Amino acid sequence: MPAYIAQPVTVFPQHQITTAEIADDIRHHHPDHPKLGAILRMLTNTGVQTRYFTRPLNAPTVAGTAGVDTRAATAFSDALDLATEAARRTLTLHRLAPVDVDAIITTHSTGWAVPNLDIHLINRLGLRPDVRRIALTTLACAGGTHALIRAVDMVTARPGATVLVVAAETISAVYNHADDAVEHMIYKALFGDSAAATIVTSTPRGPGLHVTGPDDTYEHVLPNSLTRYNGRVDATGFHFDSTKAALTAADDVLPDLLKWLGPELVDFGVIHPGSQRIINDTARALGLDAHDTRHSTDTLAEEGNLGGPSVLRILERTHGEPPAAGSRGVMVAYGPGFNTAAIRGTWHA
Repeated sequence: MPAYIAQPVTVFPQHQITTAEIADDIRHHHPDHPKLGAILRMLTNTGVQTRYFTRPLNAPTVAGTAGVDTRAATAFSDALDLATEAARRTLTLHRLAPVDVDAIITTHSTGWAVPNLDIHLINRLGLRPDVRRIALTTLACAGGTHALIRAVDMVTARPGATVLVVAAETISAVYNHADDAVEHMIYKALFGDSAAATIVTSTPRGPGLHVTGPDDTYEHVLPNSLTRYNGRVDATGFHFDSTKAALTAADDVLPDLLKWLGPELVDFGVIHPGSQRIINDTARALGLDAHDTRHSTDTLAEEGNLGGPSVLRILERTHGEPPAAGSRGVMVAYGPGFNTAAIRGTWHA
């Protein structure tokens, strides 16, 4: 049974932060850092020019004066607001009422809440009380693709179902001045906040990515990779750590990804903008050039690494300059662990 991923909607918070502002903030809080010069050069080399935060850089939950309890509550509350708006706009775009939604799949990693984002959105949006739900947590950057994979599974098992997929991240919650390692400084410039939502159905709702079924989805966990990227919580808040092996993590999983993808070439890529290197390495392996992956690069430059919502944002940009009907594409995202999620499909016009 086929699945159709409709046009997503992405929502950004109000505070646009430039890389120059982050550089000044790092200079202010770490004036004696022994590698300050190198760090400032690395910030420029991330390829990120601007990103959006739910709170300004001097807010207690960003500047570091708030404890982990306040950081967690603020991060979830802000993510919920963004997620609600993204979901509402998506339903409006596709002329759907809340009662039309048969299932909701959410992904969210920043902050902490029980019940999670799915149940909060059922209440906020006024979805039916019997709506099916899957709440994906801690998947981080791969969360959006994993949520779409679960949506493909659901519409395959339940033809005719309308599945709402919502991804939300306030990754500014890990902007923490207690972290002064070089990789932490790079993450300060790399991440941005957002939420995105879309509809997955077994019949098309306009143009979008056509997936023939579960065989066109892929999940992979790299053995012995727990510390390449991982989260941590202490009294000062949330932290995102990595090792030097993280630099080559995408290269290590690409051979298996290519085996699954098969010999047929792809025409376009929806590649998670984990970094410019991740975009470039993945594109090269897929036989794609800079034009084919421009939406990933533009998202990184203008909005940063958005975590789980990233692939939905890139797919939204793809709708603005759609491929030719029948073009073959692949969505690829990487997350902590180190895990990979991918979906292949054709463009339905």
